[in-house]
Amino acid sequence: FETYDESPEPIWHLSDPANPTNPAQANRYPQALTANADVRLTLLELGYDSDNCCYGAIANEVQWDHESYEYLAAVSWSEGHDPIILVQDRLQQHDQVLAIHVGKPIATMRDAENGFTDDNGDEVETFSIAIPEYAEGERPGTTRVLEEHGNDYWLDLIHGTPAFTPDGRLICAMNDMDVDTNRLTVDGTPFTPAGLQVREVLDVTDDDVLCVVQRTPEILPESDLPFLWQSNASDHDARSFDVVSIRYDGTWEPLTYAPGQWSMSRAGNGCVVTGRGMDDATVQMQHCMNIATTDENGTDVASMVVAPIENHAETPGFTPNVHFTRLGERELYTAIVLPSSDSEYAHEAILPVLMKPYGGPGFQQVIESQSFYWDAQWWADQGYIVVTTDGRGTTGRGPQWDRAIYETMKSVTLEDQIDAVRALPEALEALAGENAAANVPQPDLSRVAMIGWSYGGFLSALAVLEAPETFAAACAGAPPTDWTLYDTHYTERYLGLDSAVYERNSIIADAPQLDRPLMLIHGFADDNVTIAHSLRLSQALMATGRKHTFLPLTGITHMTNDETVAENLLILQRDFLAEALG
Repeated sequence: FETYDESPEPIWHLSDPANPTNPAQANRYPQALTANADVRLTLLELGYDSDNCCYGAIANEVQWDHESYEYLAAVSWSEGHDPIILVQDRLQQHDQVLAIHVGKPIATMRDAENGFTDDNGDEVETFSIAIPEYAEGERPGTTRVLEEHGNDYWLDLIHGTPAFTPDGRLICAMNDMDVDTNRLTVDGTPFTPAGLQVREVLDVTDDDVLCVVQRTPEILPESDLPFLWQSNASDHDARSFDVVSIRYDGTWEPLTYAPGQWSMSRAGNGCVVTGRGMDDATVQMQHCMNIATTDENGTDVASMVVAPIENHAETPGFTPNVHFTRLGERELYTAIVLPSSDSEYAHEAILPVLMKPYGGPGFQQVIESQSFYWDAQWWADQGYIVVTTDGRGTTGRGPQWDRAIYETMKSVTLEDQIDAVRALPEALEALAGENAAANVPQPDLSRVAMIGWSYGGFLSALAVLEAPETFAAACAGAPPTDWTLYDTHYTERYLGLDSAVYERNSIIADAPQLDRPLMLIHGFADDNVTIAHSLRLSQALMATGRKHTFLPLTGITHMTNDETVAENLLILQRDFLAEALG
C-alpha cells in the first residue's frame, strides 16, 4: 500500500469571491520548481495461525533510492512473481525497474506460547506466533534492479508497463530514438516493429503482447502491412488508435479493422472490443469468443462468435463534415470542418478561418473519431472554416516528434499553427479538386481567429500576442500563462528545472504587444490551471493599457461542468469573434 507526506509541497488557496463569507480552501499543490510529496510503499506481511486466521502483520517499507528517484511511476504485481515498480528521477530522464522481495523465510522462530487460565485454573492455549527469519538482502521490501533506462529529454510512461509474462520475462517500454519509435522490449531486447508507436499495453501472455498502436507511414509503409489493413491502409496512421497482437519474434497482426479510437480487454478465449471511428456517433462494443467444435468428420474446427453489446447513449443527430489533410513541410495532421449542407454558409465562396487546436504535448485532437468534431461542426455552421492541427509534441508520430518542443514549447507550437494557416489555401484548393460536387470555400486569411482551452487557451492568447499578422482575434479558455504556476511532473518533463526556460515560455511579458481582440475565460474554482494564470496576464495587460475582455466564471472548475454555462460560453465567444473579425 502507498503512503505519502505532502507537507513539503506549497499550500495554495482557492477562494469563492461570489460568496465572501466562505473561507478559502487550502490545498497542497506540487508547483513546478518546488518540492514534491514524499511517496512511500509498504509491503504488509500477514501472519496466519493453524486455523488459517490472520493474527497480525509485519510492515516492511519498500526500499529504493528516494533521493535519486523521487517519482513512483508504476506498480505491478502478477501471480507467481515478485511485485515490480518503476521509479523516475525528477527530470524523468532516468528510471529503474525494481523487483520487490516478498520474502522466503530460511527459518521460523516461534515465540513463547500464549495462553490464559480459565475459571477452573486450567491453562488454555490460544495461539502461538511464528516470526520468520530471512537471508541477508532477502527481507520483504528490499529491492533489486531489473532494468535501467535513460533519455536525454524524458522517458515516456506507457500504461501497462513494466510487466512480467507468466513465464517470467520482463516487458518494458522503450523510446527508441534511432528508429523514431516508441517500442516494447522483452528482457531488454526490442521486439515491436519500427513504425508501430505503442501507446498502451492491454494484456501480456507467454505468446504475445496485446497493445494499442499508431502507425507511422514514413517508417512502416503500406506494402509491409497485414492483409486486414490493405484496403484502408492510408487511414491507419497517427489518427488511428488500433489494437494489435505482437509476438516476441516481431511478427504481428491487427485485431481491429476500421480506423478509429479502439481498445480491448482479453481473458481466456474471449475479448471485448470497444471504440468508435468516423462512421459511428456512438461507442461500439463487441464481445468476441473463440469456440472449438467438431464437424461431421470428427475434425476440430475453430470459429468465433461475435455478439454486439447495445449502446443506448444519445447521438447528436448529425455527421460532422470533416476532411483530413496534412499541411506544410512538416505534413501536420489536420482536420478541416466545413459548414454542413443545410447551413446558411454552405455555399459561401470565401469564409473566415477558426483555428481550434489543443496543440500541446501529450494529447492529440486529429483522430479518426467522430465525437472529436461535434462542437467544431457547430462553429463551422456559424460561418467558419474550422481547422484543428496537431503540431510537434502532440504524440502519435514518434519520440523525436514529441521531443521537438523540449524547453521551447511556446515558440515551436505557435510556429506549427502559423504554418498550418499559411498552407490552408493550397489544401482547400486540392480538396475542391477532389470533391467537384461539393462546395469548398476558400479561406479569408485576413480574418483568422483562434480558440482553445487549457494548452489550447495558452496557444490562443500567444497567437494574438506574438503573431498578430496572422491571427486577428482569440478566445483563450483557462490558459496556463505562467508555467511556474503549473505542476511538477507535467511541466518539468518539457521545461526542466532552469527558471530562465520558464521565463522564456511564459506569455506574461508579452502583454505590451497585444493589439488584437482577446477574450480570457477562466473558472474561479479551477484547481488544475488556477485562475491566477489569467489574473496575472490580465494584470500585465492592464498595467500597459492593453484593452482585453476577461470573463471569470463562478463555481466553474478547469472544464465547464454546467450545461447552461457551456452553451452560453459558445454564444458569447461566437459574438465576440463576429464583432472582432467584422
